[in-house]
Amino acid sequence: MLFQTSCVYNAHKFTGKCTEKERQALLHFKSYICYDPDGLLDTWIPREEVETTNDCCYWSGVTCNNHSRVTSLDLSSGSLQGKISPSLLNLSYLNYLDLSGNSFNGMIPMFIGSMTQLRYLYLGWNDFSGTIPSELGCLQDLYLYNNQLDGTISEKVWQLPKLQRLDVSSNFLKGAISEKIEKSNILSVNLSNNSLEGVPLEANMSNISSIEDIDLSSCKLGPRFPKWIQTMKNLSSINLANTGISDNIPEDFWNTWPSRLRYLNISFNNITGIVIDMFSNFDPPFLTIDLSSNNFYGHIQDVPSGLETLNLSKNNLSGQIFFLCQIVDGSLSFLDLSHNAFTGPIPDCLWNFTRLKVLTLGNNYLSGMLPSSINFLINLEVLYLYNNSFSGKLPLSLKSLTQLTFLNLGANKFSGYVPGWIGERLSRLYALILTSNKFIGTIPSHLCRLVYLQILDLSMNKLQGAIPSCLGNLTSMVQDIGGLRGNQINVHFVNGSTGQYVDRSMIKWQGSLREFGRTLGLVKVINLSSNNLTGKIPDKLTDLHKLIALDLSMNALVGEIPSKIGEMKELLILDLSRNNLRGGLPSSMSQMTLLNYLDVSYNSLSGKIPSSTQLQSFEHSRYTGNAGLCGLPLPKYCPGDKELEGPFVARENMDDGEERWFYIGGATGFVTGFWMVCIALIVNRRG
Repeated sequence: MLFQTSCVYNAHKFTGKCTEKERQALLHFKSYICYDPDGLLDTWIPREEVETTNDCCYWSGVTCNNHSRVTSLDLSSGSLQGKISPSLLNLSYLNYLDLSGNSFNGMIPMFIGSMTQLRYLYLGWNDFSGTIPSELGCLQDLYLYNNQLDGTISEKVWQLPKLQRLDVSSNFLKGAISEKIEKSNILSVNLSNNSLEGVPLEANMSNISSIEDIDLSSCKLGPRFPKWIQTMKNLSSINLANTGISDNIPEDFWNTWPSRLRYLNISFNNITGIVIDMFSNFDPPFLTIDLSSNNFYGHIQDVPSGLETLNLSKNNLSGQIFFLCQIVDGSLSFLDLSHNAFTGPIPDCLWNFTRLKVLTLGNNYLSGMLPSSINFLINLEVLYLYNNSFSGKLPLSLKSLTQLTFLNLGANKFSGYVPGWIGERLSRLYALILTSNKFIGTIPSHLCRLVYLQILDLSMNKLQGAIPSCLGNLTSMVQDIGGLRGNQINVHFVNGSTGQYVDRSMIKWQGSLREFGRTLGLVKVINLSSNNLTGKIPDKLTDLHKLIALDLSMNALVGEIPSKIGEMKELLILDLSRNNLRGGLPSSMSQMTLLNYLDVSYNSLSGKIPSSTQLQSFEHSRYTGNAGLCGLPLPKYCPGDKELEGPFVARENMDDGEERWFYIGGATGFVTGFWMVCIALIVNRRG
């Protein structure tokens, strides 16, 4: 929710008790409540037990004036279920009504329009349906966000003489925004996440001189950019994200923004224009600028010094990023420049970024060594530098980033040893991704101390030596643990209006790279493939009962596959191909009923492939290169076999999106429970 108001009422010392009429009105209101799990209304009792409980001015959520008349009713976030009783009409002095964060249902009662003293009405986060009443009295604040309201917004809403703040976001409203909006004295408007189309003409909108905050995100405004914004001189916040705008913006357009603007979000459109110095007209401090997922281009030269959030990701911006040195106010908490064409090094001027939580510079052409001033990022939770050309050893200054939970330095040119201090100092990491670099040496056993580690990707380096057996002690892969943010471990809450940031990462999945986003927090993966690792697969790895993907392919591992590997019952992916493994496939593998991808090709395995629904369902190419293997699905008899039946058809080509290929298991019957758990974690009320 973009607009939020907190109203504070003066506390008065009561004289006398509340009136019997108002007490009965509240009790009648309570009778309409069918569920009160938190006991919010337990003090609302009809019988006279003690003086304080008989006086409704002392009841939970009730505020009275100095004449003992009920003026405020705040029952927010109480998980109440039921309907709104018409007895509220008998609270003739009621000025403030907050029922947000409950489960009230039905239509918003028409009698609201007859409550002449009511100024503040908060009904957000409920289950109200139907249309918005056309008669709403003399409301000043009307908050109906996150309900199931449909229909259009009545013209009479815009004609409410005292209306200052309106939030009807995240409903099912449709139609055009009425031209009557120009008659309004409104300050804040949030119509986001509806099916509203278009906006009134510029001539109408330019008459709204009072408006300060407007959020039309995920409405249908395009294709033209609404230039009436430039006429709103008091505008401080505007959100036009995902509104279907497909337009070109001239360079001088940025110099005409309202001078009080502190929040700008025009992301997820198709806006084209050059960006050089578009930020000089903003009003610091604590600025939020989000231009992500557009077609902006150019070399950025100037930015405001008081930025709190800057998101320029997924554009065509280029040049070096020395403009970061202009952000000196120390309030920056979120910086995303990923998926552009920026070049050069990270400037060594990060000492003002002590509040920064998210730094993502991935998928650019940045190069050079990491600056020593990176040690000032003491609150950093996310460092995403994937797919650049950074080089050199990992600096000791990274040891200061003790709040890191996500570290992705993959697809660069880093070299040297994998530092052991990562396991000692960066104890909050759930993801350590160093794939596709030039690291040498052994895997440090210190990494085994990372209690929350769920993603370990050291693939495609030059690592050698044995796999540390202590990796089998990685707590989060052995069992489900609490701590950090549970299954929301990849969700970060940043300051300002950005809200949430969700980690994303490329993960090798079923033999190819896939990008994970929302589901990344559910992934538990070890990928050590494409190195020079030797020795046996540690038996201890089979203790990782929560691991869902293990890739040890393209190394020089020897010995037998651990006999207890079948105890890793949640494995979906197992790739041991292109090593020097010998012996047979353990019989316990027949217990791996969720296994959806298996590759043991090009080893020295022998014996009969164990019989199970899963192992016979894979293509025979997943077993090829093992001269001694026999049995289905290979076209080779084992001693004593009478006849080979045709192999099962493998079901592995699932490319319909992240959700499908992540959740698909082996046989459908075995993954029903897995589906139910994961869907419950991902699908929220609004999808």
